[in-house]
Amino acid sequence: MGIRVGLLGLGTVGAGTAAILLAPQGRHPLLQEVELRWVGVRSLTKPRPLHLPSGILTTDLEQIVRDPEVDVVVEVMGGIEPALSLILEAIAHGKHIVTANKALMARHGDDIYTAANQAGVYVMLEAAVAGGIPIIQALKQTLGVNKIQAITGIINGTTNYILTRMQEEGGEFADILADAQSLGYAESDPTADVDGLDAADKISILAGLAFRGRIKLEDVYCEGIRSITKVDIAYAEQLGFVIKLLAIAARDKAHPDQSPPRLSVRVHPTLIPKAHPLASINGVYNAVSVVGEPLGEVVFEGPGAGAGATASSVVADILQIAAMIKTQAAWQVGIENQSDRSQVSLLNPLLSCATMEYCEISPIEAVNTRFYARFITSDQPGVIGKLGTIFGHHQVSIESIFQKDLRNKDLPNTVAEIVVITHDVLEGNFRGAIAEIQQLDTVQSIPSILRALEQSL
Repeated sequence: MGIRVGLLGLGTVGAGTAAILLAPQGRHPLLQEVELRWVGVRSLTKPRPLHLPSGILTTDLEQIVRDPEVDVVVEVMGGIEPALSLILEAIAHGKHIVTANKALMARHGDDIYTAANQAGVYVMLEAAVAGGIPIIQALKQTLGVNKIQAITGIINGTTNYILTRMQEEGGEFADILADAQSLGYAESDPTADVDGLDAADKISILAGLAFRGRIKLEDVYCEGIRSITKVDIAYAEQLGFVIKLLAIAARDKAHPDQSPPRLSVRVHPTLIPKAHPLASINGVYNAVSVVGEPLGEVVFEGPGAGAGATASSVVADILQIAAMIKTQAAWQVGIENQSDRSQVSLLNPLLSCATMEYCEISPIEAVNTRFYARFITSDQPGVIGKLGTIFGHHQVSIESIFQKDLRNKDLPNTVAEIVVITHDVLEGNFRGAIAEIQQLDTVQSIPSILRALEQSL
């Protein structure tokens, strides 16, 4: 029994996917039974990076999702529409879905999963998060026996590339972003990457799978890297940290048995101790740390984007579905009412994303984390004491506080720079302390406030 695939999109990822499907030799034997039936494109005359069999290119995308001979529709177009409408129509026509579209799944996953569950088809999205790293399959299968406590990831290659270069070269954000754009490592409009939106899409998907509950994207706290300066990079280095844009989803320890669990889900730049496994992930690479019980911590690392990495994940999902189609075809022999697809729709629940309930997401003010703060103050006695007193009144425990020698900096001799690192504290308490500190006459500005990885992660 052959498995026929309809491919929507022939950009970088689509071309990489088609190349694998058209050259299955030396790969998994089941790929020999997968046929690329259609490739949907905007233009039939545009030059293509690979040779395609005659007659499979089409601009009629609805023809692909309606074709009764197509078993699997692969969406690698990107964007919300027409991708959403085409996927829903494909599901209505009984097609299994493979997608690399993290923005679509983060925003409209509810509609897609609900339709897929009703139709008895699978939705696979390994390529939507962390490129070639098999993190989604791991969460659904091999890590599924664990009670996941936290997921912490570097899941945006553009921001990791920029921060890595800032650390290595001592450059400023704007300069390195411009260079990254000229080299093709950043988009002409980098908003989704540098403001953390792309990472927020991805962590919402991972959190939903890991904690068995749906995540509302609007509840995910999101903060990007535009405010990071070379001064902060240098201080982090001196203090034994590196700065990374982290996506974090963690179980609320105050409600350990709530189901679905109460979580904190957030994206923000974070100071990470140099000894932490994620601290050495540099350039465009991605990595995801998963902490579970009884396993402990496991780290997945690899290329987070690119034709090869992403296409590898797309085809791996196609292969999973092909295996299930063959298995279901064999099992259906024993099912009397073979028109009732619901009897075989969840023969392999480890492949499905069938969760219906929403997780409760804690507001950022209720999260416990560490902080780094840099203050510009008057250089006079008692300033550090006043800071410590205010922090104490707000139940903010200080790990370290010191004044930096500014004699070689372009600042008046009457100005001091004070850096504070806290222990794990309630964010709401820390913000209250900062609001009071800003009212001090001796505090001229607070140029940087960053979170540091909490000691419990």
